[in-house]
Amino acid sequence: MTAPVPRSLGSVDGGDDHERLPPVRFAFDGHTWKEIAHLLLNLPMSLFGFVYVMTTLWASGILTLTVIGIPLLAATLLGARQLGKVERARARALLGVRVEEPTPLPWGKRGAGSQRLWMTLKDPVGWRTLLYDFIRLPWGVLTFCVTLTSLFVLWPVLPFIARGLTNVDRAMVRGLLSPSDELERRIAELESDRGVVVDTAAADLRRIERDLHDGAQARLVNLAMGLGLAKEKLLEDPDAAAAMVEEAHGEVKLALQELRDLARGIHPAVLTDRGLDAALSSVASRCTVPVQVTADLSARPAPAIEGIAYFTVSELLQNVSKHSGARSASVDVWRTDDRLLIQVRDDGRGGASLDRGTGMRGLADRLGAVDGLFVVVSPDGGPTTVTAELPWRDRS
Repeated sequence: MTAPVPRSLGSVDGGDDHERLPPVRFAFDGHTWKEIAHLLLNLPMSLFGFVYVMTTLWASGILTLTVIGIPLLAATLLGARQLGKVERARARALLGVRVEEPTPLPWGKRGAGSQRLWMTLKDPVGWRTLLYDFIRLPWGVLTFCVTLTSLFVLWPVLPFIARGLTNVDRAMVRGLLSPSDELERRIAELESDRGVVVDTAAADLRRIERDLHDGAQARLVNLAMGLGLAKEKLLEDPDAAAAMVEEAHGEVKLALQELRDLARGIHPAVLTDRGLDAALSSVASRCTVPVQVTADLSARPAPAIEGIAYFTVSELLQNVSKHSGARSASVDVWRTDDRLLIQVRDDGRGGASLDRGTGMRGLADRLGAVDGLFVVVSPDGGPTTVTAELPWRDRS
């Protein structure tokens, strides 16, 4: 005897047994709906971007003959960067496109308004974003109309349509909004660093000229005048002439000392002969507060890096002597992988920063020109810790 066949769950009372069909539903997953949402948002986003580009560029072009046009164009490029940021966020959220944010403009190295303006006008990220927003309007209209129509007419194949259209969107985002400006940014940074190096070299030449003119040169002129007067009095008043010669001898010693100090400021001989450890110890011995120097270097870096490290410590210890009111200080130098690290600490009053005229801005620029870093931690009341980082380059 066979078991009775159970009635189907979908049977109707009093009717024949039959299976109920599954409910009709869209065979779309969450990813597909995100793609559809992105395509529908293309129209308002592209319309806003197109209006922004045309309005701002038109206004900038009209006002170019005035002083307002160029700053307005720079502001337009900065605004385009923000539009690109929004579009990249939309692509990450709805399309799954992982596009990194471009590097911010390196304004920290060039503080003048005209330099910042020129850097903004050359920004490739802003110009590519303007191009992206300009060409997006026809595509936004097309994708909006096709997607909206397909929702009602072609919904069985809409996932395939959405995937094809969003693949074009992905290509446009990667091509125009991705941070492929790294080479251009690096070139811009190198141009900026070259300007810093040129300005620093010019300032050093002016300082050397001023020191020679006001120091050793003035003493040598006085020496020549004193010897001339002594020569005239040699026969008339030998005692006075001897006193003048003695005074001239003292002026010669002072002039030689100033020339030695000037030569040490250009490039100290001890740095060339004995290396960074001995040179820093020599600098520390001239500081007005006790300084403990610790250098843990198994080899000497390239002369350029060694010179920058020396002058960085020298300038920082001068600041300790003049501004800190410290009772003690320390200098630590060591190598970590391919970086040379310098740390100068003092127990002074603190409050040091890059913007208070203590020469630290120039140090930061000099280190930035060779891909270095310069960090100041100096709360009010102290202590002050300055960390400098330079790339290690072998001496050979």
